[in-house]
Amino acid sequence: MINPNTSAATTAMMTAIARRTLGPALPVRGVTAARGPRMLTDPAALRAAAPEVLAAGTAAATAGGDCAALLVAAFGDPGLEALRAATGLPVAGLGEAALLEAAADGTPFGVATTTPLLADAITARVAELGLSDRYTGLRLTAGTPERLSADPVVLLDRLERAVRACAERDGARAVVIGGGPLGEAAEELRARCAVRIVAPIPAACRSLARLLTE
Repeated sequence: MINPNTSAATTAMMTAIARRTLGPALPVRGVTAARGPRMLTDPAALRAAAPEVLAAGTAAATAGGDCAALLVAAFGDPGLEALRAATGLPVAGLGEAALLEAAADGTPFGVATTTPLLADAITARVAELGLSDRYTGLRLTAGTPERLSADPVVLLDRLERAVRACAERDGARAVVIGGGPLGEAAEELRARCAVRIVAPIPAACRSLARLLTE
């Protein structure tokens, strides 16, 4: 698992979720980007993260020969296609996997997230994946991503409000939580919300598990 955010604590949290999802049969190792933005909150940060993902992923793929697949642990999927081309390994990205899972069987879906400056990038990603006809839109939390990340209680409350808006106002029957660092909140929201919550880290793990058995 490649974390483009330069935060070892975030890597540890996301790696723990991936391990719970995949179980002992598929061991997970978390890798934190050596350089780049601490948080991916705007398009410039996504662009800056892409070469760091490629470098870290390529190094992981060639170290010891025991790497069977790679996971780009950022909702914007920076460096995803380049990593696939460079390594030839199965590679999943949080955004791609979660959006495809949410939209399966024609389900109308929305996205709840904390990053307003990435709203256009998320909508563009939905279109790239051919899912615009099922997309009910994006709902944003109040408050800056930096402040919300420092207060898990407030973060959970505001994400829940965004999820409910997706379902009750927009008609979504599945809601993607848009962000790798929102992984723990996504897990909690599954128990708090009636609408189906698609948590991106487990979705990407399920995608990789399928790729590894094909």
